[in-house]
Amino acid sequence: MNNIFETLNKLSKQGKDVVLVTVTEKEGMGPADVGKKMLVDEDNNAIGTVGGGAIEFYAREKCKQVIKERKSFTEKYMLYGRDVYPEGDEIPLDMVCGGKVTLFYEFVGPKQHVYIFGAGHCGAALAKTLKPLGFHITIIEERESVINSLDDSCDEKVNVGFVEYIEKYGLKPNAYLVVCTPSHTNDYHVLNKVLEIGYNPSYFGMLCSKKKIGEYMQKANEIYGNDLNLQNFYSPIGLDIGGNSPEEIAISIAGEMLSVYYKKEHLNSHLRNTVPDNEKYFE
Repeated sequence: MNNIFETLNKLSKQGKDVVLVTVTEKEGMGPADVGKKMLVDEDNNAIGTVGGGAIEFYAREKCKQVIKERKSFTEKYMLYGRDVYPEGDEIPLDMVCGGKVTLFYEFVGPKQHVYIFGAGHCGAALAKTLKPLGFHITIIEERESVINSLDDSCDEKVNVGFVEYIEKYGLKPNAYLVVCTPSHTNDYHVLNKVLEIGYNPSYFGMLCSKKKIGEYMQKANEIYGNDLNLQNFYSPIGLDIGGNSPEEIAISIAGEMLSVYYKKEHLNSHLRNTVPDNEKYFE
C-alpha cells in the first residue's frame, strides 16, 4: 500500500494525471475486498489491485475515460456467472463469483496542463498568477538567458525552439495554450503548427492586436481553408479589464482561462453588469 502512495506523490509532483481506484463496497463473494486500491497512470500502467480478473481489466480501461474527462465518480458492478445474472443498474462483468462490487475512481491531477510559449514579461507574470490556481504550468522559451531568469512559478521550464517543442514533446490532450513569444513571426509559427497537426486545445490564446490577428486569419484561411475550427481560439487574448501592464494582462488571461474551465458561457467586462436592474445601483 505504501508503494501506491509513494508513487502517487511522485507522479503528482511531476504533474502526471493518475487515477486511484478504491473498492468501497462488496456484497457476496468475490476477490475485491473493501479497501483494496489500484493506481493507474496516464500511460495505463498500474500498481496495486482491486481483485484481478475481469473487474481489474475493466477498471484499467475505465481509467482512460477518467483521465480524459478529469472527473471522479463511482460505479457498481455485478460479477455474474453460472446461475447468477445481472440485476438492477449494476454493470455486468463475467466473473463466476456472483457478488457485487463498488469502485470509486478518483482523478488525481492538475486542473489542466498549461503551455506558455514565451517567458517574457507577460509569460512570466501569467505563470505567477496561475501558480496557486491548480494548473500544471510548462513554459517554453528559446532564449536561454530569459528562461534562466525565471523563478519557480512554473512547474517545467524548457529551453528549446517554440515549434521544436511541439514536434519533439507533443501536447497533452485538451490542454490550455498561451502564445506570447517575443515576435509575431514566432507566434504565427506556433499557431500554424497547431493548425497543421490538427490539435484541438481546450483553450488557445494568443497575445496579439486586433489588426495583426485580422491579417493573420486572412492568411490562415488562404492556407488551411475557411473551415478552420477556431471555437477555442482567443485573440486578442484575455478579458477586457482595462489594464495593460504584464501583471494586469496576466490577470485578464487567467480570468479568461478560468471562465473556459468553469464553462461560463456569457461574460461581461464588470461583475456589476450581471446584477439585475443594476442601473439603479450604479448610476
